[in-house]
Amino acid sequence: MTTNNAPLMLSISGMRGLVGKSLTPTVAARFGAAFGSWLWANRRPGNEDNAAPVVALGRDSRQSGPMIEAAVASGLASTGCKVIRVGILSTPGVAIAANHLSADGGMVITASHNPFPWNGVKPLRHDGVAPPPEDSANIIERFHNNDFKYAEVDGLIRFEDFPTGDKHHVDEVLALVDVDLIKSANLSATVDSVHGAGGDEARHLLHALGVKLHHLYAAPTGDFPHIPEPTKENLVELSEQTAKLGADVGFAQDPDADRLAIVDENGTYIGEEYTLALCALHKLGQGQSVAANLSTSRMVDDIAANVGGKVIRTPVGEANVTQGMRDNNATLGGEGNGGIIDNRISQVRDSIIGMAYILELIAARKQPLSEIVKDIPAYAIVKDKAGVDPEVLKTMPDKMQAAFAEQRIDLQDGVRIDWEDKWVHVRPSNTEPIIRVIAEASDEAQAKELVQQVRDVLGLV
Repeated sequence: MTTNNAPLMLSISGMRGLVGKSLTPTVAARFGAAFGSWLWANRRPGNEDNAAPVVALGRDSRQSGPMIEAAVASGLASTGCKVIRVGILSTPGVAIAANHLSADGGMVITASHNPFPWNGVKPLRHDGVAPPPEDSANIIERFHNNDFKYAEVDGLIRFEDFPTGDKHHVDEVLALVDVDLIKSANLSATVDSVHGAGGDEARHLLHALGVKLHHLYAAPTGDFPHIPEPTKENLVELSEQTAKLGADVGFAQDPDADRLAIVDENGTYIGEEYTLALCALHKLGQGQSVAANLSTSRMVDDIAANVGGKVIRTPVGEANVTQGMRDNNATLGGEGNGGIIDNRISQVRDSIIGMAYILELIAARKQPLSEIVKDIPAYAIVKDKAGVDPEVLKTMPDKMQAAFAEQRIDLQDGVRIDWEDKWVHVRPSNTEPIIRVIAEASDEAQAKELVQQVRDVLGLV
């Protein structure tokens, strides 16, 4: 969907747009009303009577956040929902607060890693799960059709505030790690919170674990000091500071703190793909399953094979990964963008549990992180993107299947082609108006060759 010549992305990941162009207070209020109306029609178990749906509403630190939050809150309230504002809080923190409050749903005002001209609205169900495809489609349909259940004046409820969501989040994480073990290791960490929503939660966690913290860009001002996506080129300062200070590890969060990238003690960028891999190396046991989307590195497959575990592959999108986790009784899951999910805490990606598990791994193994990483078979992954051409999207499956007919093909989400030692995945993005091409092989040259093959087949420029 395009509004005022600017994209408005509506997908399983919620809504994202350019503030003041495609994303205005009117648009945000309509999306809030659509979600509130959907909640009335899809009651939380135990709340099937006429009690008003309760929604935990949080936001990241963007300058546009208060405006969009106010509009979404008004949209929710207009349908008779009870809105509890949890303030600036990570996306997993909002999910945990919603559970603590026995809410019927949650909404997070965030555009994740997108730069500050963007903002968005991410809905969550009562169980902390992003609504799966069929529910997302219904919410979007209500938004497009202005299909709202407005309340009369006696059905309107005043807003409430819940300011301690960060504490509840950290307490949940601490319950799953050996705090004394981590404290005894006398670790230190450098953290880049990119002036986003996760700084307070990171600080509380590391303080509770006895980890010496050097905190970059901790205050939630929303003034991103660099491009906020936690990729290598954006984390030069974190890498330099980690090595200079002699820290055991460096962590980078994105603005809503649901993604985590890692730097080792030498200042070497390990990256986002290793977040799930290292957590699986630490936590996955024999006979257990881990869920990962189709664009996630095969490192996790090697780790699972070594311990007699199993990898469940799902379409891209947090809701799809958590569905795979539930269907296969998997505690651990995640995505190659630095997202780690432990469903004992919540069913959204969580940089805070990722930090805790990596610190526990270092403490348990009594090895530098650079040495631990060597235990994981290394691959080269190349991520590319191109502008969306609707005609390319229509013909993509047929062209890819014809070009790679002799290989294993997965059509769950776009097209993924697998060889014995490499793979390539091409799909339209849920959050940006682009098509993504991701390839992994034993070296970068082979991965780049796979990307180019896809570009040639599809005629991408």
